[in-house]
Amino acid sequence: MNVGFLGLGTMGKAMAANLIKAGHTVTVWNRSPGPFAELAALGATVAKTPADAFHGDAVISMLADDASTNVIITDDLLAGAPKGIVHVNMATVSVAAARSLSERHKACGLNYVAAPVFGRAEVAVAAKLNIVAGGSDEAINSVQPLFDAMGQKTWRAGVDPAHANLVKISGNFMLAASIEMLSEAFALTEKGGVDPKLFAEIMTSTLFAAPAFKIYSEVINARRFEPAAFKLALGLKDVSLALEAGHASQTPLPMASLVRDHFLEALAAGHAEKDWSALSTIVRRNAGLAG
Repeated sequence: MNVGFLGLGTMGKAMAANLIKAGHTVTVWNRSPGPFAELAALGATVAKTPADAFHGDAVISMLADDASTNVIITDDLLAGAPKGIVHVNMATVSVAAARSLSERHKACGLNYVAAPVFGRAEVAVAAKLNIVAGGSDEAINSVQPLFDAMGQKTWRAGVDPAHANLVKISGNFMLAASIEMLSEAFALTEKGGVDPKLFAEIMTSTLFAAPAFKIYSEVINARRFEPAAFKLALGLKDVSLALEAGHASQTPLPMASLVRDHFLEALAAGHAEKDWSALSTIVRRNAGLAG
């Protein structure tokens, strides 16, 4: 397929590279030129503007947030795009933004698919992402070969693109709450004289034998917060999106409020660029533990 790709951060660069390796013709655009050389060496064409990449069979965007997406995916860009093209937004944006984007595309005769992903940077590199897709079956079917090149499974969330983003936001809220829970349990066991690494091994081999618990237990106990696989500032954004969705649907999320406040404390302490598991430093500090 002939595909444009907008947004080449840590995740986007790996995803675009996998599309090229799978044999797709890829035109890439990014605000900063850093990733261009590596992708061009693989065979990508570098676009000068977002409009230069918004053509072909489909366009994928992997931008940071609502604001970045709205700055790049403008009404003028959509109005000038080829009719019938499929735009796949793989970023984590708010439910409200997803609904607005869907309506704006429809008004311009374009197909819109929301397809946020679950998986850290190393999972993106390995093309093992779990992709949650929302949109018409016809549009999703047309871009399924692209999903197959980037992920291990595509989960269909229905015809409303916003549902895919709600799944993603809720899943990331669960991960953030799990980091909080693990951090508190490790602080409790450490203060009681139990090796938190031993405690983590017992728990992740028995009651909590799931990949997320194993990964974050190791990262938290090793204090391995750099380089960030998922930046703390982005974690704050996603928990805030969960609270926004909860407010809109009158769904109380008291755990999300607590985690949001701890993220804010970590941000104020200078941890914005560290992995979001650096949230544990705030829990340790509150427990009177060093580091």
